[in-house]
Amino acid sequence: MNDVLPEPEAALSLTRHRPFVAFWCLRVCTSLAFQIVAVAVGWQVYAVTGSTLALGLVGLAQFLPMLVLTLPAGHIADQIDRRRIMRLCQCFEALAGLLLLVTTATGVSPPWLIYVAVVMVGAARSFEQPATVSLLPAVVPRAKLQQATALTSSAGQTASILGPALGGVLYALSPVAAFAAIVVLFGLAIVCTTLIRIEHAPARREPLTLNNLFAGLSFIGTRPILLGTITLDLVAVLLGGAVALMPVFASEILHTGPWGLGLLRAAPAVGALVMSLVIARFPMRHRVGRKMFLAVGCFGAATILFGLSRSLPLSVLALVILGAADVVSVVIRSALVQFATPDHMRGRVNAMNWLFVGASNQLGEFESGVTATLFGTVPAVVIGGIGSIVVTLLWMRLFPAMRDVDSLEALTPENQPKVQAQPAATAAAAPR
Repeated sequence: MNDVLPEPEAALSLTRHRPFVAFWCLRVCTSLAFQIVAVAVGWQVYAVTGSTLALGLVGLAQFLPMLVLTLPAGHIADQIDRRRIMRLCQCFEALAGLLLLVTTATGVSPPWLIYVAVVMVGAARSFEQPATVSLLPAVVPRAKLQQATALTSSAGQTASILGPALGGVLYALSPVAAFAAIVVLFGLAIVCTTLIRIEHAPARREPLTLNNLFAGLSFIGTRPILLGTITLDLVAVLLGGAVALMPVFASEILHTGPWGLGLLRAAPAVGALVMSLVIARFPMRHRVGRKMFLAVGCFGAATILFGLSRSLPLSVLALVILGAADVVSVVIRSALVQFATPDHMRGRVNAMNWLFVGASNQLGEFESGVTATLFGTVPAVVIGGIGSIVVTLLWMRLFPAMRDVDSLEALTPENQPKVQAQPAATAAAAPR
């Protein structure tokens, strides 16, 4: 049986599991494509407009579709074969890349047309992400989900290291080459998605009502493990967003140049990549709830160390530790959400989770900028790290069920604690 295989052998067996190999390859392709889009579009917008505000609008153009479409995207991911959703979205993303390719090749690249392409990518990604994440438990055996999550995370981390550099090199050679690579990568993702052969149970057909639309949020609210897991990520990342201030640290505190900034930006991804491969070979079997809290605490401590460091090697080391700790938390939290959610709800729950993660990243950068303006750059990062540790200790007390999770594989939607909603009549009669 797979459950009794030695851990390294069990991890390696995923590389011979064809549906997972196809899934992993499609994540590499789409992650690389998104990274190249970010670099190429950023360069092109600034080259055309010369405006930093225009650069900020690129991020807004990606975030707004996610904000508007997340709830219906989650509902649809629970109604239709998720592979069909993914293929359609990848076709739409390839079409956006083709639009950028044609306009660049013909020399007609007005800013509004670039924003249209960015909105197309953001809208497609809003539907693709919940469907993709929700598909993984159907691709691998339950006992391999933690390892599969770690290996999938390694794909994303690899793309975050190589993607910006690849996008920069291609754009330097020719903007047309960069946009052509985007189209090719999304095309390869379509092929990989088509190669995922799994048994697909017919989805529950539910009408698009407000109750069904918000069912994911309601489900999370009645499950302390899910509520604690998702809000821990939201608050910890919100407070620990030191990435936005890296340019200031590189130039004014560590006194290094652009190469040093590149090193700082790559360091968390390097730590995350190494740790994700370690987890894939040696998965966490017991006391995973406490390990998750320990990882978030280490994330906060590494943030403080980075804020106080005046040495480039020490700062890089702190960011490597930060990335490694973050991926431990990400793998456990991702697996907890998958194991604690029934399949017919995974699309909606993962959509809400992705919205919270996206919001925490965006708002975390905003929070770092505001606190740096109010208190200074170093105090802002240190305060954020301390806040992450405080949140960790507070959440351990508020969500003991999450803290006491021992084995991920033993967690099911049926055996987790629930919060019973108070009946409306009782709530109305309750004394105030």
